[in-house]
Amino acid sequence: MLQEKRKDLDSEKQKKLLQRLVSELSGLYPDLYYQPTSEVAALILRHVAGEAKLNADEHALMKPLNKRDIEVLLSLH
Repeated sequence: MLQEKRKDLDSEKQKKLLQRLVSELSGLYPDLYYQPTSEVAALILRHVAGEAKLNADEHALMKPLNKRDIEVLLSLH
């Protein structure tokens, strides 16, 4: 039960982090809103691998996510 609550908490943190990353990327790519979710997810992955300024905890939250995971989390917002 405790592990399930931890997973839910991590999921909420991931959603908030993804919202922040989308907001950052929107400044760089004004037409981001009109892009398919799959493109946005791929862009987020490239951003995280490149110039995104993430702390260790944020990197740990993003590490297990693949493109499809990010698409799903973005679609839940």
